[in-house]
Amino acid sequence: MLFKIVEIAIVAVACCAASVHYIHVLQMERYQLPAYRHWLTRNRDRILKENVLWAFAAAILSVYMPVLLSMFMAGEEARRALSGWVVLLLFVGLMAWIAWRDYSRPSKRPFVATQRIRRLLSVLLALCLLAAILLALVSIPTYFLFAAMPFLVQLAAMIINPYEARLNASFFKSAKKKIREHKGLITIGITGSYGKTNVKFILRDLLSMKYKVLATPASFNTAMGISRVVNDQLKPEHQVFIAEMGATHVGDIKELVGLVRPKYGILTSIGPRHMDTFGSLENIASTKFELIQGLPKDGFAVFGSGDDYINRLYALCKHDKCRVGLEGDGEAWMRAEQLTFSERGTGFDLICADGESIRCRTRLLGSYNVKNILLAAALAKKLGLTMAEIAEGVKKLSPIEHRMQLIPGDLNVIDDSLNDDADSAFEAMRVVAQMPGRRIVVTPGLGEQGGREADVNFALGTVMADCADAVILVGRRAFSRSIVRGMLQSGFSRANIHTADDMDDASEILQEISDDGDTVLFESRIPEYEEEE
Repeated sequence: MLFKIVEIAIVAVACCAASVHYIHVLQMERYQLPAYRHWLTRNRDRILKENVLWAFAAAILSVYMPVLLSMFMAGEEARRALSGWVVLLLFVGLMAWIAWRDYSRPSKRPFVATQRIRRLLSVLLALCLLAAILLALVSIPTYFLFAAMPFLVQLAAMIINPYEARLNASFFKSAKKKIREHKGLITIGITGSYGKTNVKFILRDLLSMKYKVLATPASFNTAMGISRVVNDQLKPEHQVFIAEMGATHVGDIKELVGLVRPKYGILTSIGPRHMDTFGSLENIASTKFELIQGLPKDGFAVFGSGDDYINRLYALCKHDKCRVGLEGDGEAWMRAEQLTFSERGTGFDLICADGESIRCRTRLLGSYNVKNILLAAALAKKLGLTMAEIAEGVKKLSPIEHRMQLIPGDLNVIDDSLNDDADSAFEAMRVVAQMPGRRIVVTPGLGEQGGREADVNFALGTVMADCADAVILVGRRAFSRSIVRGMLQSGFSRANIHTADDMDDASEILQEISDDGDTVLFESRIPEYEEEE
């Protein structure tokens, strides 16, 4: 009886610990249960192969271990006791390994044990204990509990969500009141499918030449994230508040506009991000446009350029507005011309439609980074910065980690490993083509391209063939095949195409094929949660 109680408690705790992967996914999906259910559906094969099979293996071992020990031990009571402890220890070891593996897995958004996660874990542990007790009462091995863990995580979230909603509403209300009572605060909202984080930090640095600025941190782009920043960090001395606004569902931006009440808005781009929840590019465009629609009558909007949706939304905008663009875009109010790239960074002429211009230099690389600078520079000029102040701010900009980040050394490393936008990836290749030494690209290919992954990666391969001397393809076999086809059809030598299972393998290959002075581009996200075989 004592062992059964101990077994129930230990199995429940071990299963909770080994479910960190599912809790992390829920956190990354912003605790949206429909998105989590969709993820479970997409990954049912993984759940079957791991949770269900390991649960069955442990349960079967618990049944047959006494039979195995009967070959060496005579006493039935002693056999059952020893087999129980052996199986339990093996199960705990397996759960510990799974928990360690999933916790240490590289991720674009690391797992954070927030207060909400701790509350979720408390509910999950209670559910696990209850389920393990019920299994024991009907004489079913408690190890079967592990098979149900992805769904118990979902159930725990369902149970705790009403409480979280009430708690979040109080935080939201407090932050909204604080912004409303902050007299004279300049509020700015930034949204878009790509580039909004870069634009936010660039704008923060430019406006800091003249104002006391508070901007949301990199991953704080939800209602609760922004509310937390406002409640904890917004001070009376702040003159400008910049909020990055993310969205995975229609109406998300409208909620954030109601919180921040921005007078100025920047719309960077429209692309196929979160198509599984939005359903269409039209829904994405209309959701991002909620920022512009929510501006006050005397508000001002800045638009990017280069895609049809942005052009249409610009035409629909009834507020005071402007566009930015590169050389040849005559309608752009702020544009960049005479772009040059080198291992020291980027140079360009910053030209405003009011007749002012100035030469700028920055450590940031790529024309898409120049576009991000233009979006920030246009609003900075609107808010009173001179062209000279803008140029000085541009000169001081620091590369954002993992986004065309130039890291000089024996190898000239360009780290673009957080990019997943096709146009930006193509631009990265063109930048690499202008760099010194042999050019080596390390990439898993581009994921989440609105169902066009094969075509986009084929196109990426054709561009690589003209810009790179060697390529290392990491994981994502389906994407790799498309890239290889594109490269070979463009005349690239197969001998210079290398494959690696993971970044450890890629690092070994890179060490073998590179020399001092070469340029290495790490492009796109390394596979994290799903592998495509």
